[in-house]
Amino acid sequence: MPDVQDVRFLTVAEVAGLMRVSKMTVYRLVHSGELPAIRFGRSYRVPESAVAEALQRPIADDGPIADVG
Repeated sequence: MPDVQDVRFLTVAEVAGLMRVSKMTVYRLVHSGELPAIRFGRSYRVPESAVAEALQRPIADDGPIADVG
């Protein structure tokens, strides 16, 4: 386990920017447990390493996209 001094924590807004999703999506990922986070008062901080791992995971495939044309 890395030393706490070596861990860099990101805000929800920073994570949303890195992942190119909305802040609400980041909150959903945190609340579902898919993205680990620590709560400081009323805000959350996400370890930068957890964001890097999440970006490396394969995207879920919900099946083919329907042709609406």
